[in-house]
Amino acid sequence: MARPYSLRRRLLLWLMVALLAVAALAVVDTWREARDTATSLSDRVLAGSVLAIAERVIVTEDGTLEVDVPYVALEMLTSAAQDRVFYRVDGPEGFITGYQTLPTSQLATADIAYSDASFRGEPIRVAVLQRAASSGVSAIPFTVTVAETTIARTRLTETLLIRSAIRLALLILAAAVILWLAVGFSLAPLYRLRDAIARRALDDLRPIEQEVPREVQGLVDTINSFMTRLSAALEALRHFTGNASHQLRTPLTIIRTQLALALRAETPAAARDAARTADAAVVHAERVLAQLLLLARIDEAASDRLRFPIVDLHEIARERTGDYVVRAHAAEIDLGFDGIGPALVRGDPMLIGELLSNLIENAIAYAGPGAEATVRVASAGDVLLEVVDTGKGVAPGQLAAVQKRFSRGDNDKPGAGLGLPIVEEIAQLLDGELSVSSPPGGGFSVQLRLPIAIGDA
Repeated sequence: MARPYSLRRRLLLWLMVALLAVAALAVVDTWREARDTATSLSDRVLAGSVLAIAERVIVTEDGTLEVDVPYVALEMLTSAAQDRVFYRVDGPEGFITGYQTLPTSQLATADIAYSDASFRGEPIRVAVLQRAASSGVSAIPFTVTVAETTIARTRLTETLLIRSAIRLALLILAAAVILWLAVGFSLAPLYRLRDAIARRALDDLRPIEQEVPREVQGLVDTINSFMTRLSAALEALRHFTGNASHQLRTPLTIIRTQLALALRAETPAAARDAARTADAAVVHAERVLAQLLLLARIDEAASDRLRFPIVDLHEIARERTGDYVVRAHAAEIDLGFDGIGPALVRGDPMLIGELLSNLIENAIAYAGPGAEATVRVASAGDVLLEVVDTGKGVAPGQLAAVQKRFSRGDNDKPGAGLGLPIVEEIAQLLDGELSVSSPPGGGFSVQLRLPIAIGDA
């Protein structure tokens, strides 16, 4: 059996997974934004230093370039991160001042160009600007290069990222608490439903009247429907058990009484009479037990109805009628069969045979001497099975009673009163329509209409 899981924890887990996934994407996006922000801020300061140095480049009287480096411009780049600053100025003849080995760009333009490089084993950010100094006669081009290490940029990026991550973590923690409380509040109706069911007595199968969310109302309706069916089934079972115990207790009492009479009999004839009466009671008890077992078999077959084979009802009815000809003759009943096969239906051959047996036995038992009984099978659209006799019939007010379990109407013939109820249950199992009738002039007819089977027999 699978271990039960917590719905609250599962909902919280999936929501937290989604939140963490979104948070991870947000951290990546924040890192990119922090990096771009730190670079943009530092590049502006770096650009200021480049422009300040470029403004101090002049042409001397002998036509050469001279630079009075404003160290205040370089101090602009100094930070608590202890970044180091490097610069160089190049003219038409090459290097003029600064760090001669500092990387520069040969593609410098009038706009400041930025690039990343490495100097003395450290990563640096480089800004390059090309300008021209005027001598009054001509303009002499020069290039200013300023670079700084990236410690401050990296630390600024990390600071922005850490602060953003802390805020996200606090938001996720707050969301987790809110989700935990919200899920618990949302599941409260289920807990109340559980408590309402737990407080019920074992035999209390009334419908549940508990306010629940729409998403759970279908489950409650299903439970109520099941409880209604269960209540009806238990009531039918109690009624059936009571009637069955009564039906079995009567022949057992007769058997014990007749055996006692046989033991006290003064003559062999009296003992034989008591034994015959006891034997008849045993036969009756056997019949009741057989029919009770048949009812159980019907319930079992209900789960296999989709796998019923296709059978020929005409052939089964003809053979089963032939089995009862001798018994009908002994009861002075003219039993016959009428039908032209085949008549294919889908069903259990044993159950169909028992259905026919019950109908034929009823005709033999209740039609009376001199009556005629006929089993008919016809196939026209549907398959029609009819067992009709010319006996005295049943009073109109007793037609409904004879179809109930353990009821034999006002007839004093022996029996358990299970024949027609069994026929009706088998008919329902086979998706058939059962009808009984008894004309005012006498006679009794049972008709069963079954859907014709389509397929290979």
